[in-house]
Amino acid sequence: MNRLTVTEASSDLLGLLAQVNSDHTPREITSEQGNAVLISKAEWESLQETLYLQAIPGFVESVHQSEQADEWVSEAEFLQVLDGVDN
Repeated sequence: MNRLTVTEASSDLLGLLAQVNSDHTPREITSEQGNAVLISKAEWESLQETLYLQAIPGFVESVHQSEQADEWVSEAEFLQVLDGVDN
């Protein structure tokens, strides 16, 4: 993870925001008051979704079982099922 001081971060905040959004690499900002990590909003939302799904009892185990049983369908097949529900 790239590290920079709060002074460095504040001197080019717009550039830093552009970087974390384009390369999806978190940046650690260090200061005497404590450190923080800057990530894109998309990364934040992805992390939140992952944490939410992992908190569902049995979800991860169910995914692993489905992988082993080869019980997956393609996105196209899934969308076809959804289209049939609307009719």
